[in-house]
Amino acid sequence: MHVNYYERLWMWGAAVIIVVFLGLTAIATVSQGRLPPSNVETIDPQTVFSDPRFTPQGLVENANGDLEVRVVAMMFTFLPRELRVPVGRPVTFRITSTDVMHGFQIVGTNGNTMVAPGYVSQFTMTFEEPGEYLIVCNEYCGLSHHNMFATLVAGEEGQ
Repeated sequence: MHVNYYERLWMWGAAVIIVVFLGLTAIATVSQGRLPPSNVETIDPQTVFSDPRFTPQGLVENANGDLEVRVVAMMFTFLPRELRVPVGRPVTFRITSTDVMHGFQIVGTNGNTMVAPGYVSQFTMTFEEPGEYLIVCNEYCGLSHHNMFATLVAGEEGQ
């Protein structure tokens, strides 16, 4: 059986592309590891409530003046259930889980992260407009997953 010269070129080209793709996937898997995104900070899920990094929960102003929101996700709630943040200032959200995988999504914004037990997920946002935002768990975590939500209120400094 005779295979045309151009058909052989296309077959070899496709084979090279497949080998390159698989090689790059293997290199990325080994070099990047299998850790969750964020700053890859670990925490013991059993001692979250006594860990000073998450005591107290809610809005905290650090010694350097940075604002930090500490949230603990657990079946089927976020602690605290209501968060208050100022408008116009960067706020760093630090979230961890005590039990299973959860999601943390501030609806209507780009604030969204996966929350894995044993890790601290972190992202920073600035709310430009005052308002009330819904926070939902967007990672199925059990039978009452649909009840897992919280409220974020962005307001002026004193509110």
